[in-house]
Formats: sequence, structure tokens, C-alpha cells
Amino acid sequence: MAGSYRGITLLSTLLGGLLMAASLLASAGVSAPVVPQGKGEQCVEPTADMRKNHMEYLLHQRDKTMHQGIRSKQHSLKECINCHVQANKAGDYPSVHGTNSEQHFCDSCHSYAAVKIDCFDCHADRPASPSAAKGAKP
Repeated sequence: MAGSYRGITLLSTLLGGLLMAASLLASAGVSAPVVPQGKGEQCVEPTADMRKNHMEYLLHQRDKTMHQGIRSKQHSLKECINCHVQANKAGDYPSVHGTNSEQHFCDSCHSYAAVKIDCFDCHADRPASPSAAKGAKP
């Protein structure tokens, strides 16, 4: 358990450093990633908080689900995907594994920060169905 906490702390520190590096690059004239807007009026947490802490929210949600059997929508990866991953003009959804991965909500920042995400080795990287995506709430 202590090793898990150290790993999360290390990951948080690394992500914080990457975000700082991205900020410095942006101020140096390097273009920042284009992040698609979510469908809801506002996110479940303030934008700055989500940029900094989204991984902690996802890990906490995972632990509640896997260890305690508690499922909620607020920090659910599935709900994030339903709200934030949007179809292109042809109606196709970008994938983190495809050639258009930079258009995927998650991959747009993770590629920019050179952070490999493995969530989608098991989880869906696109909304479950078009109707789920259209009716998504924050």
C-alpha cells in the first residue's frame, strides 16, 4: 500500500513537472496542443484542478470501484470519454491508437507532454454509442 502511494506521488510530481515544461514551451513560442471542449456547460471540477489532478481523481475512482464496489459518474473515465471525445465532421471518433490520435481529448495533451497513457489498453477510448455521447452531462 505504501509503495502504491509513493508511485502515485511520483507520478503526480512527474506530471506537474511536465505541465510546467509545457507552460515554459508555450511561453517560448512552441504551440500548445488543441484541446477539444467538452459537451457540458462545465466540467465536474474546475479546469485548472482537472489539468493538475485528473489522474488522482481517476485512480481514486478506480479504487472505489474495484475495492469497494462503489460506482459513481463524477470522476468516471467512461463519463469523461462520453463528454470530451467528440466526432469529427465525418462522424468518426478519434482513437488514441489511430493516426488521428492528436484529435483525441486525452491524447492531445498526453502526446504533447510525451506521457504514455495505458488506460485505453483495456478501456474504451470512444463513447459507448453516439446517443451516449450526445446526451452526456458533465
